[in-house]
Amino acid sequence: MREPGPGPLLYTVAGSPLGDLLLLGDGEALTGVHMSPAAVPEGAERAPDAFDTAVKELEAYFAGDLKEFSVPLAARGTPFQRRVWRQLTAIPYGATVSYGDIAGALEAPGASRAVGTANNRNPLSIVVPCHRVIGADGSMVGYGGGIERKEHLLRLEGIRLR
Repeated sequence: MREPGPGPLLYTVAGSPLGDLLLLGDGEALTGVHMSPAAVPEGAERAPDAFDTAVKELEAYFAGDLKEFSVPLAARGTPFQRRVWRQLTAIPYGATVSYGDIAGALEAPGASRAVGTANNRNPLSIVVPCHRVIGADGSMVGYGGGIERKEHLLRLEGIRLR
């Protein structure tokens, strides 16, 4: 995962079982996946062809045929946020972890709250699987797209919910 490039911000909208997804990119990498309702950023240029790989991978994921995304990613965030987001990509399909698990993996065992905040600011939902992070007690905790969507994604991945 790298910083977004300096070029124009591109976008397209892709349908999904969760509703429309607003995809953002810099022409080389995916920089955002936002669930509806999401507003197109001012000045963004519509460029559906720039997202062919991302759309195909999302379609395959929702069909149950893709377990790991390969589309290039670029996300703007603090160094700590980017470390958390990179760690999220290491959570295997069909598995869940807690905020404390992520903090431990980052060798920052007291940073569970900071991990939660970074998780909440993940600009690449679904592709950077913040939905796989649950409470230490196994409970469903906040999700920017709503708990119902989080549960849908976890069920899609074969995770049994309480």
